[in-house]
Amino acid sequence: MTVAHNSPPLEAADLDSAVEAVREGGLRATNARRLLLEALWTTSEPLTAEQLSDAIGESSDVASVYRNLEAFERLGLIRHFHLGHGPGLYARASLGRREYLVCDACGAHRAVEPSRLDEVRELIRRDFGHEARFTHFPIAGLCPECAAGLDPEEASA
Repeated sequence: MTVAHNSPPLEAADLDSAVEAVREGGLRATNARRLLLEALWTTSEPLTAEQLSDAIGESSDVASVYRNLEAFERLGLIRHFHLGHGPGLYARASLGRREYLVCDACGAHRAVEPSRLDEVRELIRRDFGHEARFTHFPIAGLCPECAAGLDPEEASA
């Protein structure tokens, strides 16, 4: 899926607001779209398209879920990001901008307020002139639990 993160996030605090945003965005609020929005708005955890399709049940196929997720992202209702080599994860944009850390060993991920990574971003800007963002692809490394299991030579590698 190739949707730019350029569209401003929509403040849809609840399911009814999300359905209205779909209509205002020029889309029909079909039953399939309502079910998908409901699945997204009943959790604050990011989910894969396959997880969302399973949550909706028999009435949805994964291809339709992907098409609707792409439409919702163009509207600014949701954002997707990737954790390494796995499938994209989708989360409501109304939860606020998040950046992510992911553990290469166990796959655990953590949402981080962007301001918490400002010093890292500034270091990259100063040393390389690059404006770093970690909203679509996370910072990969080892979580504290996995790092604690390493011997000192492995930890420095």
